Amino acid sequence: MIILLRRVTAVCALSAVLAACGTDRPPQAAPTPVSAPPSRPPTLAPGPAGLTPVFEHGPRTRGRTVALTFDADMTAGQGPRAAAGERFDHPRLISTLRALKVPATVFMTGRWAEQYPDQARSIGRDPLFEVANHSYSHYAYTRDCYGLPTVPEERMRSDLERAYAALRKAGVADPMPYFRFPGGCYDRRALKALTPAGVTAVQWDVVGGDAFETDPDVVARQVLAGVRPGSVVVLHCTRSAAPATERAVRTIVPELRREGFRFVKVSELIAAADSGERTRPEAR
Repeated sequence: MIILLRRVTAVCALSAVLAACGTDRPPQAAPTPVSAPPSRPPTLAPGPAGLTPVFEHGPRTRGRTVALTFDADMTAGQGPRAAAGERFDHPRLISTLRALKVPATVFMTGRWAEQYPDQARSIGRDPLFEVANHSYSHYAYTRDCYGLPTVPEERMRSDLERAYAALRKAGVADPMPYFRFPGGCYDRRALKALTPAGVTAVQWDVVGGDAFETDPDVVARQVLAGVRPGSVVVLHCTRSAAPATERAVRTIVPELRREGFRFVKVSELIAAADSGERTRPEAR
């Protein structure tokens, strides 16, 4: 999803050593800590009238947590551009997140997963990340959404389900029950259409402003100025459309850590959330 401008807004190994002390057994190496995904990912309860719930940010008063989210965008019609050499992936960004040990949520279109199945599978199998749904081909679920083509109301749920099928076919075994509307555009019709799917719509409160931005300092300043406890930051994992994102992340991450923030996935924010604080199911 390309946002032009919008403000919506180790496990310690010492225990293994101590357990072996005073015995004739040598200390056992502790396994590498891995955050096991919940057996049932947390979601919000349906909003008023049973509509799809909308999550914008986590609790403001339960610790300095922040979720970086990255939209991996590709539309159904961009195959020829990819074949001609345009890159809609961003492996260096993923490598940087891994090197910095930053948990993140990647909202992936089904078409992106089809174009880059090895990368989709690698991201989906890495416990550092979680993969969520960003539609099949990044068509809008409302009219007048940044010039995007529109998904008819009767096809909205099938578009979402087609995206999940593409993610699983690429090797993402457990995509999260979270959906990000292309362009962030939704209305009551869209929320009603997706209600049977049981997903939580995930928006944001901090716009990274990385779409088509070439200066990483501009992106970093915008993110750092907007982050508050519980924030959800929207950025992009698309090299051709967000070329400065990886360099910006190398500034954003250490600075937020210096300020005492802890990076989490969206699922952790939702699990900690008081649903009454950020459920915004009403039409815009």
